[in-house]
Amino acid sequence: MKRFFISLTFCFIFFHARSQNQQSAVDKYASTITQEDLKDYLTILASDALEGRETGTRGQKMAAAFIENHFMEIGLQPGIRDKHTSNYCQDVPLEISSPGETYMVLQGKRKENFEDMVYFGVANMQEEAEIDLVFGGEGQDAFIESLDLKDKGLIVFSKAGFQAYGEMRKKVQDMGAKALLIVNTDSLGAFKKLAQQFKSYIGTGSLQLPSKKPKGENIGLFFIPPELAAEMVGSSVRRLNAAMEAQAKGNNKAIKKIKTGTIKYKVTRDVKIVKSENVLGYLEGAENKDELIIITAHYDHIGRMGGQINNGADDDGSGTTAVMEIAQAFAKAKQDGHGPKRSLLFMTVTGEEKGLLGSQYYVENPAFDLEKTMVNLNIDMIGRIDPKHEESPDYVYLVGSDKLSSELHEISETMNEKYTQLELDYTYNDENHPDRIYYRSDHWNFAKNNIPVIFYFNGTHEDYHRPTDTVDKIAFETLQKRARLVFYTAWELANRQDKIALD
Repeated sequence: MKRFFISLTFCFIFFHARSQNQQSAVDKYASTITQEDLKDYLTILASDALEGRETGTRGQKMAAAFIENHFMEIGLQPGIRDKHTSNYCQDVPLEISSPGETYMVLQGKRKENFEDMVYFGVANMQEEAEIDLVFGGEGQDAFIESLDLKDKGLIVFSKAGFQAYGEMRKKVQDMGAKALLIVNTDSLGAFKKLAQQFKSYIGTGSLQLPSKKPKGENIGLFFIPPELAAEMVGSSVRRLNAAMEAQAKGNNKAIKKIKTGTIKYKVTRDVKIVKSENVLGYLEGAENKDELIIITAHYDHIGRMGGQINNGADDDGSGTTAVMEIAQAFAKAKQDGHGPKRSLLFMTVTGEEKGLLGSQYYVENPAFDLEKTMVNLNIDMIGRIDPKHEESPDYVYLVGSDKLSSELHEISETMNEKYTQLELDYTYNDENHPDRIYYRSDHWNFAKNNIPVIFYFNGTHEDYHRPTDTVDKIAFETLQKRARLVFYTAWELANRQDKIALD
């Protein structure tokens, strides 16, 4: 019996000492995440030299090279590996699709896009088309359904909004219509202002991943001023308004008397290939090496606007520098013989500002098995204090921690209570919050593949997506605490006995 108690005491001392060693190790490497390093990295990433890091530009590629060199220097392995090559960069092919030659011809006069009318859609016609036009008044469903729209264009006056316009477009397209022309302004002057807004919004094009599926036909929407609508059907704005007033009272006779007109039109898209990169640094685990924890942040931003550089110090230079520091802490631990049980992938992604494109591309083309990816910790904007917390800056918003795994949520809470004592604010985690943050950063592409996530966020502020989002406004002490919280949470996830459970 005495021998038994001696053995039991020895085991207790051994495991207690091992626990203390783990405790001292995690604190030791967390302390390597410093304000000084964060500021050094961020000063480079958010400098004017990188020109706002817009996706596909020279500045974005300079940022990618800087991060790649950092991963290489601290001893991470390339995240992209196959039989023939290894690389820190995952090429992300993108397309920029912008309006091409788009016009109408009415009675021999050419009407130009963004000047006389606006086309909103993705059609890409090879040849000019000629169609008859039908006047549909204010676009009541019952009246539209009574019309013959086969191979025709429908003109309606409507201020219903884009969701309703989309539903109307689908309805008339299913009826065989070739065009839907909408008047949603009261005068030519109001239309000109709308046209300029559209031009700034869609005129420069949009980035997207190349589609793997053939696109179905989408006739899109033409927005036109009331004067052009009247000209198209050989009438006047006054007469059209009178006909719609009668229609509102249940009399469609005046609407039906509006004669049909004819237009020729053509819409095209210019598509160019843009190349960008996700940057991946890999740290192999010592035991459960096939099980993976991915820590992400997006390193792109919105570039120049109005001749000014948007440096994106907080969005998301802060998250990117945090990933770089957390990676360095884990790499140092491994060099000292305290490497994690599970593997970690540190990934800075591209295209977040264009629609979460880099993270979408990764989950569709993963470098490591998604089935064995245990969790994604995503960091986007953790360097500032929002107005709500000006008097209590030791906070961070958490989103998603309890959506797929209550165990992940408990681990996150425990690590914070034990090490960082930040206020964990779950305001944006509310499913009914109007900002819908859970669906708006790169963690969403992992969550929708059933991978538990935590999103770390400091909230919005007046410098969001403005040239004033600069390094001098970063709260580096708070940034350090938030980065350390991510590190402590990742350390626990990487070294715990069992995988976290999905609920």
